[in-house]
Amino acid sequence: MSPLSAARAALRVYAVGAAVILAQLLRRCRGGFLEPVFPPRPDRVAIVTGGTDGIGYSTAKHLARLGMHVIIAGNNDSKAKQVVSKIKEETLNDKVEFLYCDLASMTSIRQFVQKFKMKKIPLHVLINNAGVMMVPQRKTRDGFEEHFGLNYLGHFLLTNLLLDTLKESGSPGHSARVVTVSSATHYVAELNMDDLQSSACYSPHAAYAQSKLALVLFTYHLQRLLEAEGSHVTANVVDPGVVNTDLYKHVFWATRLAKKLLGWLLFKTPDEGAWTSIYAAVTPELEGVGGRYLYNEKETKSLHVTYNQKLQQQLWSKSCEMTGVLDVTL
Repeated sequence: MSPLSAARAALRVYAVGAAVILAQLLRRCRGGFLEPVFPPRPDRVAIVTGGTDGIGYSTAKHLARLGMHVIIAGNNDSKAKQVVSKIKEETLNDKVEFLYCDLASMTSIRQFVQKFKMKKIPLHVLINNAGVMMVPQRKTRDGFEEHFGLNYLGHFLLTNLLLDTLKESGSPGHSARVVTVSSATHYVAELNMDDLQSSACYSPHAAYAQSKLALVLFTYHLQRLLEAEGSHVTANVVDPGVVNTDLYKHVFWATRLAKKLLGWLLFKTPDEGAWTSIYAAVTPELEGVGGRYLYNEKETKSLHVTYNQKLQQQLWSKSCEMTGVLDVTL
C-alpha cells in the first residue's frame, strides 16, 4: 500500500465513523437508545472474549444478569479479580469467572480451550468480542500482523477449537450461538489475499478495517458449514456502533478530543454498544437463524463482497493454513 493509499484508507475509516456518529446523534435527539428486554437464560453457559473492559465487560455483566454462567476470556490478569467481583455483586450471580486467554498467542488460546473443556460443562454462547484498534505496526507472538492476528485469526482459532462443544450443547429449538463483533469500518475495507499481513506500507486504518471485514466473511462461511452439517449452532455478526471505550488511544488527535469532550453525546455507552451482542446471544427471534449482520438489534446488509462465497472459502482455507485448523470444505 502506497502512502497515498494509506491516507485514503484513513479518510475512509474516519468518514464512515463520522456517518455512524451522526446517525447516533440523531437517534439520541429523537429519544435515545432504549434498553431492550431479554428473557432470563439460567442454566446457559457463555464465553465472552475481552470481557474485562468496554463492550465486553457490559456484555458479560448483562449475560450474568440474565442468570447465565459467564466465563470471561481475557489477558488482563491484574484486573480480572476486581471485574469478576464487581459483576457478581451487581448481578447477584455467583456463576462468573475469569480464564486467561491471550488472543495474540495460539498457544494461549489452545491452553484456554483445554482448561475450559476440563470443566466438563456445556457451551451455549461464544461471543468473539475482544480486539485492538489502529495500533502501530507490530506482530503477535506467532508473527502475524496484530489486527489480523488478534482480532481475526485469534477468534477463528478459538471458535474452531470450541465448535465440538458448541455442537454438543445445541439442541433442536435451543441452538448454541456464535456471536462475532465486527464494525462499520468493514464497509470501507479491502481484503488483500496476497498481503493479509499488511506488510507493504502499513496502514493501521486499513489493517483494522480488513480484520473486521475478515470477521464478517468468516461468520458467513461458518454458518454455511454449520447448516451443511445440520448442526444446532448458529453464527451471526454484530456491529456495536461507535462506542465510548478505551480503544481510541491510537486514533487521530481530533477524534480523541471529540471523544473526550462530546463522547457522552456522540458515542454510545458500553452498555448501549453491547445490546446488539446480547440480542444476538439470547433473543428468541434468532432461534435457529444465522448468517446475519446485525446493527441496533436489527438485521442489515453488510458490504456486498462479504456475500461472495468464493472469497469466503479462500479466506477460510488460508486461515486454516495459518492456524493449523483442519480445512473442511463444503
